[in-house]
Amino acid sequence: MEQPVNKALKDLLNNTLLNLEETLNCDVLTYYGSIMDGNENVLRDIVEDIAKDTNKEQLAVILTTTGGSATAVERYVNIIRKHYNKIIFIIPDYAYSAGTIFCMSGDEIWMDYFSVLGPIDPQIRNKDGKFVPALGYLDKINEFIDKAKNNTLTQAEFLILKDFDLAELRAYEQAKELTVELLKKWLVKYKFKNWSKHKSNGKEVTIEEKKQRAEDIAANLGDNKKWKSHGRPINIEELEELGLQIEDYTNKEEYNTKIRNYYKLLLNYLDTYNMRNSIFVHTRKFI
Repeated sequence: MEQPVNKALKDLLNNTLLNLEETLNCDVLTYYGSIMDGNENVLRDIVEDIAKDTNKEQLAVILTTTGGSATAVERYVNIIRKHYNKIIFIIPDYAYSAGTIFCMSGDEIWMDYFSVLGPIDPQIRNKDGKFVPALGYLDKINEFIDKAKNNTLTQAEFLILKDFDLAELRAYEQAKELTVELLKKWLVKYKFKNWSKHKSNGKEVTIEEKKQRAEDIAANLGDNKKWKSHGRPINIEELEELGLQIEDYTNKEEYNTKIRNYYKLLLNYLDTYNMRNSIFVHTRKFI
């Protein structure tokens, strides 16, 4: 039997989400946790359930994640785009790696001064079954290869390079290629769809210019040498310097207050049930 105090917290969390939906005038889905293959069927059922309930055309995804699988992200996007014409990603805290890739499929990305995204470095399983950042491994292998060409490779590095699984290396390369491909496709199709004129000269923006901007953003976000770390936080200012338009809700008091209130309750709920390390999804019809 659910304890009264926990039921009260659950009801408060649900009511706060309903209030946020009313303020945003769209359906809201919260996703907290890693993005891993195998959860697509559950997410599909959850999205279908709320989409048919009101027939709204907009969905706000409140996202907090350390990242995960780019292939899972692709399926997540296919699900939400089937049911909604406009997607808003709201980042009250952080969305790293595959979470950043997920955000790039949105029409809008909402952040405040505290919010951060991260470099796009999808995680894939290595031969030992552990999830590892693909780009970090690629960078290290390429470093060893360059050293070998320059005859500066140490004996220890030679042994690592010699024993590295070529199939595993190809999997890392494919993960990188998929990441870049997804960003280029989604940015042009969704994020840049209303970018019609250059602010500097008023000229029409061509499809080639949109593709080039998307390619530049993908290259920058995937540059480990630039960011130094898989978990490096990238704030609004840095993202806008890369050519991304971010909706800053820091000084939009009504949005800021309601998003923060909901997020504080969410964290409280997760702590109460010891779910900080789990995947948690919340809608008005599912918790």
